[in-house]
Amino acid sequence: MLYIGIDLGTSSVKLLLMDEAGKIKNIVTKEYPISFPKPGWSEQNPLDWFYSLMEGLKELVQERDKKEVNGISFSGQMHGMVILDKEDKVIRPAILWNDGRTWEECNYLNETIGREKISAYTGNMALAGFTAPKLLWVKRHEPDNFKKISKVMLPKDYIAYRLSGVHSTDVSDASGMLLFNVKEKCWSGEMLEIAGLKEEQMAKVYESYEVTGTLRADIAKELGFPLDCKVIAGGGDQAVAAVGTGTVGSGMCNVSLGTSGVVFVASKDYSQIKDNALHVFAHADGRYHFMGVMLSAAASNKWWMDEVLKTREYVKEQEAIPDLGKNNVYFLPYLMGERTPHNDPDARGTFVGMTMDTTREDMTQAVLEGVAFALRDSFEIVKETGLSVKRIRINGGGAKSPLWCRIIANVLNVKVDKINSGEGPAFGAAILAAVGCKEFISVEEAAARLIKVTETTEPEEEIVRRYEKKYAVFKEIYPALKPVYKRMAEEQD
Repeated sequence: MLYIGIDLGTSSVKLLLMDEAGKIKNIVTKEYPISFPKPGWSEQNPLDWFYSLMEGLKELVQERDKKEVNGISFSGQMHGMVILDKEDKVIRPAILWNDGRTWEECNYLNETIGREKISAYTGNMALAGFTAPKLLWVKRHEPDNFKKISKVMLPKDYIAYRLSGVHSTDVSDASGMLLFNVKEKCWSGEMLEIAGLKEEQMAKVYESYEVTGTLRADIAKELGFPLDCKVIAGGGDQAVAAVGTGTVGSGMCNVSLGTSGVVFVASKDYSQIKDNALHVFAHADGRYHFMGVMLSAAASNKWWMDEVLKTREYVKEQEAIPDLGKNNVYFLPYLMGERTPHNDPDARGTFVGMTMDTTREDMTQAVLEGVAFALRDSFEIVKETGLSVKRIRINGGGAKSPLWCRIIANVLNVKVDKINSGEGPAFGAAILAAVGCKEFISVEEAAARLIKVTETTEPEEEIVRRYEKKYAVFKEIYPALKPVYKRMAEEQD
């Protein structure tokens, strides 16, 4: 049997074909445009997603027995707002996760309604990227469009609807809408009332591995797939990426060292996080997860190498870095502001501690260490939940650097594992499809059978001690500079 994982990203859709043994048979990527109608706005036409998807599906299986395709599932960019009218036609372009127009709506939710109430209703606070503030924006600025809303959908759920004819979503993606009671895994009546919506305008909620329907007859015919090909709910990109790295169960942790940085910890139980310092979402394995996000992880190193040093010799630049834990230069990696734990869009990248003998290597090392320290900020909040994390799995472009993995192992004082798959969300979606089709008993069983550790970096006792002292200094720098960042932002305005 064959299973398809679809990862609907911001700039492209990635499709992965997997057999029942977990072997990847083919991968196809199709790009689509993104528009920025005004500064800070970010939109896409959902029809572009669907047309790219159909083109990709045909290419993915063109040399395969199409009748072997047993199930399809999804990973998707989270928080995006797709609104449909009573004829299921798209009302306006989707407002994406990285759109920043809703700051007034977020202030209304967090300050006027109250952050404590919002958190009690959903488990999280209002952020500009979330779906509920987008709906309030449409209600205020485009009232005619708001009145037309028959269904509110997330990006991946729209393409799932186009394939199956079913309005569905899953618990992990719904968790990022700020309309969902994460603890109880149901729509929040209080939040729907605040948004001016009724529950019948929301999609039916499933666990990520549950079957929501089968392919529409016309879609199955066009693709050559069997009529009983199952459509499985899927999940938000980070949750499904975690499935693809085997970060399921309880206490498992994955660190994504991509453009942004993510600390993702699976938990069997729901837990409210003080001050909403971490996202608390339902997980694609049927349980829960905590997630801390830093905005400039590998992006910080890319900026330093490409824009400042003007080099693409990433490996060469790291070769001359001296002993770890002895560098007296610090770097705050807040080039695009910061989310966890500061939630401060005004924060900026900052070097501290340079002297006349500071070298190029010191500065490069400070960038790598600064990202590791910022990841530890999230890691420390995870510890406060009572979860004990002794090892992490690492993925993303930055994970290709052995030095960076070694720094992270020592800053976090954990074992750092690399695994046999680097496909993340698309592979995780294919696993969910296989679980939904009963190829595996559970997501945990599938992950245990298909995902293996290939390399481990161990923390070193002496370097761990050095970094403990360095991290204590790092934690003091942002609070000291916060008023300066605020003043700089005011002057720019």
